[in-house]
Amino acid sequence: MTEQKHRIIVAGCGAMSHIWIQTVLKREDTDIVALVDVYPENARKIKNEYSLQCEIYTELEPAIMDTNASLVIDVTIPDSHFDISTTAMRNGCNVFGEKPMAANLEQAKEIIQVSEVTGKTLSVMQNRRYDANIRALMEMIQSGIIGKPGMVNADFFLGPHFGGFRDMMDSPLILDMAIHTFDQARFILRADPVSVYCHEFNPPGSWYHGNAAAICIYEMSDGSVFCYRGSWCAEGASTSWESDWRITGEKGTAIWDGVGAPYAEIVGPKENAGEFQREIVRIETPLTWTGQLGHPGCIDEMFLALAQGRPAETDCRDNIHSMEMVMGAIDSARSGKKVFF
Repeated sequence: MTEQKHRIIVAGCGAMSHIWIQTVLKREDTDIVALVDVYPENARKIKNEYSLQCEIYTELEPAIMDTNASLVIDVTIPDSHFDISTTAMRNGCNVFGEKPMAANLEQAKEIIQVSEVTGKTLSVMQNRRYDANIRALMEMIQSGIIGKPGMVNADFFLGPHFGGFRDMMDSPLILDMAIHTFDQARFILRADPVSVYCHEFNPPGSWYHGNAAAICIYEMSDGSVFCYRGSWCAEGASTSWESDWRITGEKGTAIWDGVGAPYAEIVGPKENAGEFQREIVRIETPLTWTGQLGHPGCIDEMFLALAQGRPAETDCRDNIHSMEMVMGAIDSARSGKKVFF
């Protein structure tokens, strides 16, 4: 029996659509049946570039009705995510979408309600979970090698000169980028935020209109404290895009530079009575995850979840906690007070 293909509409034909389309076209269980963009010329460029045999629309609902689509890929701007997701689910489609899942928490909560009522799902792109190194770090922490985590530190220091809308945002680092690191922290710890205090500022030499640097302190549901230090206008001595991680626990410390394999240094078995410092043993964890890196890996998980009839790892009901970390940090920075979730 021939497996029925996913009939896919791609909503939004900007730069990010290329990654999604290239990944989808490599699969045998997909068929792109429509492109939707408020600017039809953008859709025509995509259609011609990939030699797609599909229709072009400026609105999503008629595209779904005409093509009998089953899945919508949302790569529109964040302010459109709510309308795209809810329209798709109410018309019988599952949704794969770029972060953030919505422009604000109220919209995100309503998306979850629509998902529960319709039985359709929204899976959110959190591509930085899909890397053999971070998977090894998560397994290291969850195995108890360093004991119960107490303090988690992530440093993110880069100086990208994007130009365009990011340069004019009020909170470019937290709103546009930090959600990746926040989501990574939740993934590594298997914990959610309890509270946050954030100090946001714009350092000397910044080319951004808004605050391009921040220090955030989160209390997490596992009892640990997660400290994020970041700057998007830091020239020189850059960290990786995956951040630089140090996690201290009862028995030792785990380190990951965001590029290579993580490792831990833990207290050794030797008795150290009377010694100033105890014996330390280095532990390296093998890389066991064999999935695709980044966006393709996350997209594979989304399709696998549909096939298995379960929520994806980045389902909207999970991802809203990463979005809460972003919005909570902004609220704290503006109020000067700790925010509780």
